[in-house]
Amino acid sequence: MWEGVQSPAMSLTRDSLTTALGREIPSTINGRECLPFPGVGVHRPEGNKIGPPIRSCADYPVNGDKRVLAEGDMVSQLKVALVNAGLRDGMTLSTHHHFRNGDLVANAVFDAAKQLGIKDLRWFPSASFPCHAHLLPHLKDGTIHHIEGSMNGPLGDFASRGMMRGMGVLRSHGGRYQAVQDGEVHIDIAILAAPTADSFGNATGDRGPSACGLLGFGLADSEYADHVIIVTDNLVPFPCLPWQIQGQNVDQVVVVDKVGEPDKIVSGTTRVTKSPDRLLIAENIAQFVRDTGIMREGFSFQAGAGGITLAFAMFLKEFMKEAGITAGFVRGGSNQYLVEMLEEGLTPVILDGQTFDLEGVRSMRENPGHQNTSPFTSYNYHGKGNFASMIDVVVLGATEVDVDFNANVVTHSDGRLLHGIGGWQNCLFAGCTILAVPSVRNRIPVILDRVTTMVGPGSLIDVVATEHGLCINPARRDLLEAVRGSKVPILDIHDLKKRLDALCGGPPAKPRLGEEFIAAIQWVDGTTLDGVRRVLGA
Repeated sequence: MWEGVQSPAMSLTRDSLTTALGREIPSTINGRECLPFPGVGVHRPEGNKIGPPIRSCADYPVNGDKRVLAEGDMVSQLKVALVNAGLRDGMTLSTHHHFRNGDLVANAVFDAAKQLGIKDLRWFPSASFPCHAHLLPHLKDGTIHHIEGSMNGPLGDFASRGMMRGMGVLRSHGGRYQAVQDGEVHIDIAILAAPTADSFGNATGDRGPSACGLLGFGLADSEYADHVIIVTDNLVPFPCLPWQIQGQNVDQVVVVDKVGEPDKIVSGTTRVTKSPDRLLIAENIAQFVRDTGIMREGFSFQAGAGGITLAFAMFLKEFMKEAGITAGFVRGGSNQYLVEMLEEGLTPVILDGQTFDLEGVRSMRENPGHQNTSPFTSYNYHGKGNFASMIDVVVLGATEVDVDFNANVVTHSDGRLLHGIGGWQNCLFAGCTILAVPSVRNRIPVILDRVTTMVGPGSLIDVVATEHGLCINPARRDLLEAVRGSKVPILDIHDLKKRLDALCGGPPAKPRLGEEFIAAIQWVDGTTLDGVRRVLGA
């Protein structure tokens, strides 16, 4: 159980500390002392990884059948499972987000907790989505005390208004794994949706009526939580193969009618852009990757889930075919465009961290070269290396960038918290990190003197690409030299800011923020990078 249940964040965040980059952060987060960000690569962890409680086989059915024998809808069955797990006030409950906006399990979990009269729960999702607006009443009535996970849409807006009882904590996907294994977050009960499972608890996500792809973001939960509940709508005979979650780590299996809606894995952020300006950004980035020699035989790349980055993958694919070049591997989020590259022989491997559409789900099931991974292997900064740093180029998005190349992906210029971090921070360690951003959003320039919220330090961001051209970090003299002779327009970021300010009638107004911190931004090593303050008048 987590310590230090507090009353609303506004009453406990007057004191602050300062990071190495001059950002103010809360001195404590939900009763835990804050460790300010000291700089990239400065903090070194000590001690040992934590472990879950030792269990005895004598406490489980000898025939391996861990099914919860209860009738009724999902909420009714989860009530029985949660009582069996010993649910009580103040516990930490975790879920994963592989169904994205089609998740049905998290809402049912807290409906069950509400019916049981449980209060002050910490929800520790790998991410939340607009479908989880259903949980706003549970935040208001105290069933959920606060959320430590990426908040997309209504839940983030709720937190921005200072309505959440505790302070939100936003971590990257790898930072979440780090926090669990290091003991920073103790999960009491993990409730994991599984499109296919057996009665022993072995589970996979790449098959079944509700197939969503891999289940990697639930792996840490299954390994470290005190109690693990698998929720499935497709029970198969033992053994469920291939298993992504091992039944050895599972306590109970709940069988329901439906765990998620796979068609809602695809969202507005996982479709290729149709905007001419944004297509131009994507094409310029692909040309830059080609002209600088990053695109070479055996190179590797990763593109995020945004419309521009998906379009970049399409343009890069054509350049690769023209040059007769194949990649050594491609890092996913998988989608139909990466699957086409795999099946056309342009890459032998997709190392998949999250499945973004149903073609990705199909490919993972059918193609041996489509390998599911987890944040442990790809993003965990407190490990013995991970392959995020082995990628030659990554293309990501951002809500804001400043003239020092620092970037923001969680708040807008009005200070409202509307997005999560995802794997964005972890990807910054690639050989070349490119941010693809439209220069203006809602008549507001995205290039600022200082970002509203620091989520990624400029020392790790190499290129900022807008429809006006590409700005290269002055520290990357190698890229400045390599791009000479290319037709891709190259700009100084200060000049671009002046151009955009003139176009928009000046820089955006400063957000109206209160003194109170409503959320903290964690860096990949567990230190605190920035604080998010309450938005006034929201």
